[in-house]
Amino acid sequence: MSEARVLTSAKRGDERAFAALLEPYRRELHAHCYRMLGSVYDADDALQDTSLRAWKALPRFEGRSSLRSWLYTIATNTCLTQIQRRPKRTLPVDYGPATDPVAGPGEPVTETVWIEPYPDSELEDGLLGPDARYEQRESVELAFIAALQLLPASQRAVLILREVLGFSAKETAEALETTVASVNSALQRARCSIEQRAPERSQQQTLRALEQAGEDLDQIVTAYMEAWERNDVDAVVALLTEDAAISMPPLASWFGPRDVFAVFLRHHPMTGRIRWRALRTTANGQPAIAYYAYDERTQAYEAFALNVLTFTGNPHQRRGRVRDQGDRRRGARALPHVGHDGHRPEAPAVDVRAFWHA
Repeated sequence: MSEARVLTSAKRGDERAFAALLEPYRRELHAHCYRMLGSVYDADDALQDTSLRAWKALPRFEGRSSLRSWLYTIATNTCLTQIQRRPKRTLPVDYGPATDPVAGPGEPVTETVWIEPYPDSELEDGLLGPDARYEQRESVELAFIAALQLLPASQRAVLILREVLGFSAKETAEALETTVASVNSALQRARCSIEQRAPERSQQQTLRALEQAGEDLDQIVTAYMEAWERNDVDAVVALLTEDAAISMPPLASWFGPRDVFAVFLRHHPMTGRIRWRALRTTANGQPAIAYYAYDERTQAYEAFALNVLTFTGNPHQRRGRVRDQGDRRRGARALPHVGHDGHRPEAPAVDVRAFWHA
């Protein structure tokens, strides 16, 4: 059945037709809400609210814009309403100074302020529009999401609509109920802020450059993962850049640069008291590792953390290095089960919603 016929049925109150109308756009709308809000859980709520608002407003939809543009308008304004009601989300490295590596991680922050990781299962490749400047995977990378959250809400919305989704200035102005001149001004300011805060090269560009230079990224991630399992601090540190850092939401703690990172590892997670097992996965379009710690009470490896890795490297030197490691402590209940002997499933499907990044 054509979209026009489904739309007609949905306007008449057919809930199944409405669900079918919304379904092709659900994943991209969810990713859009995540870019705006920096949280998968908040994106879930925003998408649900968007669906309800769209259902109520559908009889008034006249088709002067595309259905997709209309849905994005509702989703964007839903997110702007949410932003007014809750604290700005950030990363620990932007929240406060580095922590004493000997003192250790400390206590978690009680209010919800942290940017959360995004499951790669929700992502697709390529651009969302012909005028978009960011690939879909680039547009959910942690550094980009963190930079977005530092923008005023209106600038954030303009940048995402124009640069990620490829909306025209006129379409963006209509969606935000403002003028084209205001959109162009907000976009200019947002671009300047993003250029100052985001890395010069995206992770997608960095990973491609390293692979084209002959760097074996799989080998690097495997070596890093196995070094953790052995509690081999020297091997981990050898794979880090000088300015490497590790952060651990929901704790405010972060440790860096590399020498401080190493002290923290020796005094806390890699003393040898913890038996680690790890599974490779991806999140936010980046390599990631799910960690499990052996629990003597249950006699099994229990989910502990999700680490999202950020790479840097000079392709001319054929050297790739891990620059950042985000570590979601505890609460990682959605990771796949690891057996009593630490056996790894051959094809883990890790849902990163229940834990973290950085």
